This record gives sequence, structure tokens and C-alpha cells, in this order.
Amino acid sequence: MRNNYFVKLMNYMKNVYHIENGVRKLTDGRVNPTYKTAQVIMPLLLGFIIRIQSMNELKFRLQENEFAHIFSWGTKLPHIDTFRDNGSIIVLT
Repeated sequence: MRNNYFVKLMNYMKNVYHIENGVRKLTDGRVNPTYKTAQVIMPLLLGFIIRIQSMNELKFRLQENEFAHIFSWGTKLPHIDTFRDNGSIIVLT
């Protein structure tokens, strides 16, 4: 029997807390952003939840496409530099 706890956790968060709807409401002050705010926030939030220890580890996991199944097909995940360089304030609308 295959136990994939990460997928179970993601399904739980989506079905019970509707985390995607909350993240879509977030905005920031960037002008003409390449990536939507939700595309930047979700990998960081997931990294926090699964206790990723550093940005380098997050970079490795993004390169290995571990978070690719979270977003819909054709959604390009940002590079790690986007997370580091984005010093914008995120505001709920």
C-alpha cells in the first residue's frame, strides 16, 4: 500500500480549509508581475507546513517538481530568486 502523506495533506487543505480560495485573494504591490501572487505564496506556505529548513532545500524541491501537481497544468512555478527578491507587502483584499 502506497502512503503519500503530502498528497493527503494537500487534499485535506483544499477540501476542508479551501486554502486555494484564500491564497487567490492575496495581492501585492508589484507592477506587471511575471507570476501571480498565489504562485509565489503557495510553495512558501507548503514549505513552511512541511518544515523545509532553507531556501536552498526549497530550490531543490522546486527543481525536482515536487510541487508541480499542486497547480493546474501549464502553470509555471517561479524560480527561487523570485521568493528571495520579492520584498513586497502582501495585503488581503
